[in-house]
Amino acid sequence: MSSDTTASAPASVRALVAHAAEDIRVEDVPLRTPADDEAVIRIAYGGICGSDLHYWKHGAAGQSILREPMVLGHEIVGTVMAPASDGSGPAAGTPVVVHPARYAGSPVRFPADRPNISGGVSYLGSAARLPHTAGGFADHVVLPTRMLRALPPQLALRTAALIEPASVAWHALDRAGDVRGKRVLVIGAGPIGALVVAAARAKGAAEIVAVDLHGQPLRIAAAVGATRTILAGDAEQIAAVDADIVLESSGNPRGLASALSGATRGGRVVMVGLQPDGDQPVPIATAITRELDLVGSFRFHDEIDAVIEALADGSLAVDPVITHEFELEDSLTALGIALDPTASGKVLLRFP
Repeated sequence: MSSDTTASAPASVRALVAHAAEDIRVEDVPLRTPADDEAVIRIAYGGICGSDLHYWKHGAAGQSILREPMVLGHEIVGTVMAPASDGSGPAAGTPVVVHPARYAGSPVRFPADRPNISGGVSYLGSAARLPHTAGGFADHVVLPTRMLRALPPQLALRTAALIEPASVAWHALDRAGDVRGKRVLVIGAGPIGALVVAAARAKGAAEIVAVDLHGQPLRIAAAVGATRTILAGDAEQIAAVDADIVLESSGNPRGLASALSGATRGGRVVMVGLQPDGDQPVPIATAITRELDLVGSFRFHDEIDAVIEALADGSLAVDPVITHEFELEDSLTALGIALDPTASGKVLLRFP
């Protein structure tokens, strides 16, 4: 590590740390010394994800249970403050987005081109492993350069804060197959669902119908490309959509049931929203008799590069998804707003 890197990196940073359920604190944490292949990133924005909300409210996200304090956050963008001393990665001053996954070897088999479903993947801001993997809701972070993607100069960092969740949506559309000229139904129009709508529009869907329980998400979905919206309680309208492709983004068994009912015979249903653990009541007979293809979609891999390109050339329009910004010191207010789908879309933390 060069002496320039040592001199420019702060010894400690302000960060949002989850200690337990309902125990979230903004506090000073030490900034570790970078390895030769690591850079120091000055964070500009961090997007609040559903997993961050689960750690805040429940002390766990699914089976990932907090067992020690952990810095939250994996949707982060910023600028390289100190580049890696080995010369890898972007130069100082380069705007970057962070790919939050780290890939390691795993004894569990998986397709070589789909490391996102390997057993050896870890994610920023995750309690799946012990010690936990610290996240990026801090004013500076140290990360391997292989996790960094340089951003084109015309792409605003505020917009770039949506690259990670937009990559989840882009991956889901890739799992759906070619949507050009097709009728697409999106169940659940929260931030991920809205980004699925935006990605479907960018990929050439002819008709995009969005469904949600609340008016605010449906207004956002319309702003990013939905041609029609339906309130979730209207089962007849949903069933009448007769969509070629359905993307279930609610993560709710009732949403999955709606997805099955709204798919045309021989259609495809992509399950994007993470369903609760355990057995779920789903009308699977509908999938059998209609010969529906049920496809899972989990995180993403290299789709992040396509998303950066689509945002830069304007073909992927996502700005209406962002509804609020808060300073790090106002994190509790930000989390509360993000928890209310009637009041917000994507909520960003802004770092000094």
